[in-house]
Amino acid sequence: MSRLRGAVSGISAVLLMLAAWEILVRALHISTHLLPPPSDVAQALIDHGDLFAQHGIPTALETLAGFILASFIGCAFGVMLFISPLAQAATMPWILAAQIVPKIALAPLFVVWLGVGAPCRMVFAVFIAFFPVLIATVAGLSATDRGALQLSRALGASPVQTMLKIRLPFAVPHLLAGLKTAATLALLGIVIGEFVTAQRGLGYLVMLAGSIDETALMLAAITGLLVVGAALYALVLLAEAVFARWYGAPIIVGDFG
Repeated sequence: MSRLRGAVSGISAVLLMLAAWEILVRALHISTHLLPPPSDVAQALIDHGDLFAQHGIPTALETLAGFILASFIGCAFGVMLFISPLAQAATMPWILAAQIVPKIALAPLFVVWLGVGAPCRMVFAVFIAFFPVLIATVAGLSATDRGALQLSRALGASPVQTMLKIRLPFAVPHLLAGLKTAATLALLGIVIGEFVTAQRGLGYLVMLAGSIDETALMLAAITGLLVVGAALYALVLLAEAVFARWYGAPIIVGDFG
């Protein structure tokens, strides 16, 4: 019930904000080229439904693929770094350096290496999104309760059994928090790639609408990106609920949980 009340409150706040936006734009006679009212954005979504489907499906599929790859690579690499301190010491400086550099500055390099196309955008999305999953995996595995580890050793559990039955359940909340961050970053990577290389996708549509001075169409495309990001985030929340039932792990309730 508390989650339901929170969802209703959130939706009500969004509707109030949209109503205030509509009223202020019309009352202050703001040019629609600068800031169209929500009704114009909704009309653009209706009028160009086929266009949004044509551009939205590639963005959604590439984002999902990039997120899944980033999740698997981040988890696997995180487990490897946790098991091998030598590998962690050797690779973490390079990983941190790659994360510190502004990602948009590296996008042209990916185009040079991989060319123009969906593989380039997905690899760039993986590059951006895998880091929080990696860090969350290492942190979660390191946060295992010492009493549980001592009990597993006393019962004669093997390292593999300890990893699967003890460490992973304790790592689930941390990992899910990393996946939530990765979901948004995967979409960011795809959109940046569409800005640079694509001739389709919602990111490309945003650029196209800006070039022809169609602000309502631009905001409608941004709304489409919001829907894609929200759908992917909802999948992570669903996985969170499944893991909570499977492992008995607590669900992390945050600003967006």
